[in-house]
Amino acid sequence: MHIRKFFLLATILCSVCSLNAQRHEQLLETGWKFHKGEANGAETISFNDSQWESVCIPHDWAIYGPFDRNNDLQNVAITQNLEKQASVKTGRTGGLPYVGVGWYRTRFDADPDKKTTLVFDGAMSEARVYVNGKEACFWPFGYNSFHCDITELLHKEGKDNVLAVRLENRPQSSRWYPGAGLYRNVHLITAEKIHVPVWGTQITTPHVANDYASVCLRTSLQNAGKEEITIETEILDPNGKRVSFKKNSGRINHRQPFTQNFIVENPQLWSPETPFLYQAVSKIYANGELTDTYTTRFGIRSIEFVADKGFFLNGQHRKFQGVCNHHDLGPLGAAINVSALRHQLTLLKDMGCDAIRTAHNMPAPELVRLCDEMGFMMMIEPFDEWDIAKCENGYHRYFNEWAEKDMVNMLRQYRNNPCVVMWSIGNEVPTQCSSEGYKVAKFLQDICHREDPTRPVTCGMDQVSCVLDNGFAAMLDIPGFNYRAHRYEEAYQRLPQNLVLGSETSSTVSSRGVYKFPAERKADAKYEDHQSSSYDLEYCSWSNIPDIDFALADDHQWTLGQFVWTGFDYLGEPSPYDTDAWPNHSSMFGIIDLASLPKDRYYLYRSVWNKQAETLHILPHWNWEGREGKEVPVFVYT
Repeated sequence: MHIRKFFLLATILCSVCSLNAQRHEQLLETGWKFHKGEANGAETISFNDSQWESVCIPHDWAIYGPFDRNNDLQNVAITQNLEKQASVKTGRTGGLPYVGVGWYRTRFDADPDKKTTLVFDGAMSEARVYVNGKEACFWPFGYNSFHCDITELLHKEGKDNVLAVRLENRPQSSRWYPGAGLYRNVHLITAEKIHVPVWGTQITTPHVANDYASVCLRTSLQNAGKEEITIETEILDPNGKRVSFKKNSGRINHRQPFTQNFIVENPQLWSPETPFLYQAVSKIYANGELTDTYTTRFGIRSIEFVADKGFFLNGQHRKFQGVCNHHDLGPLGAAINVSALRHQLTLLKDMGCDAIRTAHNMPAPELVRLCDEMGFMMMIEPFDEWDIAKCENGYHRYFNEWAEKDMVNMLRQYRNNPCVVMWSIGNEVPTQCSSEGYKVAKFLQDICHREDPTRPVTCGMDQVSCVLDNGFAAMLDIPGFNYRAHRYEEAYQRLPQNLVLGSETSSTVSSRGVYKFPAERKADAKYEDHQSSSYDLEYCSWSNIPDIDFALADDHQWTLGQFVWTGFDYLGEPSPYDTDAWPNHSSMFGIIDLASLPKDRYYLYRSVWNKQAETLHILPHWNWEGREGKEVPVFVYT
């Protein structure tokens, strides 16, 4: 009886020990106070924020408006749009009040005996983070995720800690609506001294076949010294069944990660059609004591880019049927909303889209997780400018000091996601035409190769003559071209990769349900009502209609497919109504409009891309009061 009681007590105590040893992560969603404008001393513990606005995170302070023509007026010549003279751009960044300073404050409890980390999925922008009156970290780029160790800044008893965040958006810092504030999630993580750090695992699948796959897991540990470390990892299949297990022990040498190799028999391969996901669940023991449990979600799949032949996923040839998307959610603003993202992806899936390019910045982690789950390949792209400015207060101010840090965070955060099949290092950067531009590109590409040798690197290039002549395009793993479809053949002949990617295509403009006569091809067409025709024949001076890109994809195996500009209308860049054309403040490029309603063009792409469903769409509508006796062109997408 006494033995049985002792055994029961020991079991309970061990369970409690194990429970206490587990990491704990929570979202800091509620209990926030917000103030727009400067607030002297707002970082201090004793600051009175009772009169501030109560908000929940994620929060975009600018989407509430008001819209105003004078918000962030930019007098510029957009060189990538072939403009020679500067002009006043109204609505370029959405006409919303994103410029200025904003403060956020909240309180939280944390175990003072554990390691405590804050993770910000994104904070727009120039984030200064304070804990109990002391600066914990600074991160300037508003799109990137970052983290800071706040263990030493906590109150001794761990109660009622004050977190304050100062953000500042400068005028002329963006070419589209960036959003403002803590628009992505904030995480509070507590763990034991010896633990897996943020983004501390890396999974690769060196061999993938139908009968078996090899899986390699590298696990980094924080604060491990002379302790004997044991890592037990089980691989769980999409149904939660254990399919492989490894137990390895040793000491950490010079902070080198632990490496474990697994065999998974008869793997279920990840693809857009079959987005199967596995989990690697690792338990960390130091001198026999459980100190951490860490789960890494991944997929088993192979990618290959073959000269002259194209792209292969799991050994099957395919072409990207992709779209570019900005990060905002139209009327919802930039604040992350999983339901809205899922709705967007559901519409794209039905259209036959299988790939997303994150234009032109790091995505929210929720989007990447959804692409894993729903089956979308991704090209993740961090930068719209490097060391040469596009915007007066753009990222070029930080590039030299911060580019590598930003790249490393992005790569480590998303290198385990099977949906990610390539990295892009930039979009239409002016540096592509500088004499030293290829060196900057190589610097960024080398970071990608160092952190993730399993995926190729591309860049969205629009200055074809420059990049073909100066070595910029030849240096990349995959040459990506924005528009200039008529020069694909030349690029294919001159470049050593013998592959061409349509990294950004079409840029057709249209307004849902609006039809202009006569129905004819037009570049930069403008009308008194500030709309564009939905006959899908209007485009910008630098772009083209979809038919040209469809033909290239069909005619040449060496073309890798395309990423259409854009899947959805977005706030800002209201071309062709961007010069003194207020109240236009959102784009017309989208296949789907700002309210997530498909335009006619949606059915054009669906008729070509979705081979699993029938498409029959007729346009325009049939009630044309005032056009009696006149000819009305009728288009059919099928």
